[in-house]
Amino acid sequence: MIFAMTSIGVLGFIVWSHHLYTVGLDANTRAYFTAATMIIAVPTGIKIFSWLATLYGGTLVFRTPLYYTIGFIFLFVVGGLTGIVLANASVDLSLHDTYYVVAHFHYVLSLGALFAIVGSLYHWGPKIVGKRYNESLGQIQFWTLFIGTNVTFFPMHFLGLAGMPRRIPDYPDAFGGWNAIISYGSIVSMVSSLLFIYILYNQLVAGETITENNIWYIPSYFDYSHSSSITSSSLEWATQTPPISHNFNSIPKTFI
Repeated sequence: MIFAMTSIGVLGFIVWSHHLYTVGLDANTRAYFTAATMIIAVPTGIKIFSWLATLYGGTLVFRTPLYYTIGFIFLFVVGGLTGIVLANASVDLSLHDTYYVVAHFHYVLSLGALFAIVGSLYHWGPKIVGKRYNESLGQIQFWTLFIGTNVTFFPMHFLGLAGMPRRIPDYPDAFGGWNAIISYGSIVSMVSSLLFIYILYNQLVAGETITENNIWYIPSYFDYSHSSSITSSSLEWATQTPPISHNFNSIPKTFI
């Protein structure tokens, strides 16, 4: 995993011109950046398989944070696969400035980053504020957001392949069908976002107060108070809920 992340960092310096295929690069330069961009997919794939191996080796509890974790991996993979398509200079010359590109970078950045951030709020939020969120509403919010965002952005691949350009104020009627579906998906996504705001409000106002330090009962490695009831796999779960300003007066003991 560390080598894969390092490789992505290094290769990231030599793939930047895949954003510039249409500016008049010669064939040899386009071929080089095509190869470099496809090579960077290898350590990226290693990262994805590392995430899957972590899930495979763990004890999965299907709560909202795990749904968001799996959703993130799926969305990131879809965005990565469409990125491989765009890595080919010959294909990118046709798809550049179409909605295929819009779909690609939204799956990688907007959806991938969004699901990771929201999932982390569900995971660490109860620890930070000391109150539980409504699990049923959380799962409903995940599925509405997952369905809404996919209905919004996945049809953009079809529009891009059909030649619909981006950065235009209007479009021909031939593209109206998919754009209507996209609009319905965006409405579902907006409703899900409003539900998420309500879940946070309900958590702060009416959420169940948490007394456990290790609120998710994660397997134990650290122990600060010499009591097995609060041991955890990392230090944030060994501290008081919500955390106090000064956590440790001595170095926590590690059990391996």
